[in-house]
Amino acid sequence: MTTQLILLGTAGGPAPKRTRSAPAQAIVVNGATYVIDCGNGVARQLVHAGIPLDSLRAVGITHHHSDHNADYGNLYLLAWAANLERQVPAFGPPPLADMTRHFLAMNRFDIDTRVGDEGLPPLDELLDPHEVAADGVVFEDENARITAARVDHPPIVDAFAYRVDTADRSIVISGDTAPCENLVRLAAGADVLVHEVMYVPAVDAMVSRYNGTTLRDHLLASHTSVERVGALAKEAGVGTLVLSHFVPADADIADEVWREHAAAGFDGEVVVGKDLLRL
Repeated sequence: MTTQLILLGTAGGPAPKRTRSAPAQAIVVNGATYVIDCGNGVARQLVHAGIPLDSLRAVGITHHHSDHNADYGNLYLLAWAANLERQVPAFGPPPLADMTRHFLAMNRFDIDTRVGDEGLPPLDELLDPHEVAADGVVFEDENARITAARVDHPPIVDAFAYRVDTADRSIVISGDTAPCENLVRLAAGADVLVHEVMYVPAVDAMVSRYNGTTLRDHLLASHTSVERVGALAKEAGVGTLVLSHFVPADADIADEVWREHAAAGFDGEVVVGKDLLRL
């Protein structure tokens, strides 16, 4: 068995970016696909990556910011149109169950029309949401075990990182977080840690175009600077550190800048993430 990690989207923040798609990762094991986060365009990115939409086995949401959940329902809707016929569990913080119900209600006309006119199975039976409210195993099947750990992403309390363990690899997705010891514990000894990063000097230029002080305060309080991430990876003892969820994403910062800052104090491999990169 060979487990592959595909970075579907590596931008941070809700506004569409020139150079990167919204946050999403796919982990493929034995032809089965496990998606963590569903930023805008996740279904199309799966198609670009050559991953069949009907290979979905589970979908996880780290937290309810729109860059991470905007296409949660749409991923199911579009996979259903591409011959998804099995129930696929979803897991994520509350109010995931309410969100699922509202999504189905919003699309009821289309769903009922396609069931009646095209013979598709009822979409409602394919969505199986499970709310995550504490650390621990949130999903397990014959290919993968997925474990959650709460991270620090104020003002959101229910924000989680996920660790995916398969027979040959262990991959941790940080979600959005400030430096966090609970994440370090989750990632202990993992083969790969995909961690969000922020380059503070470029943040100041970015926020000057928006609501300045308020946005800057949020970013500094709830995200991790690229200068800090290497030390966290070293403390966790991971083999490979993959940078993703870049803030800012469209600042034309050279890869070497990200890599050099992240590598400080870390002895393992540092990968500057790109959309559709396979690892």
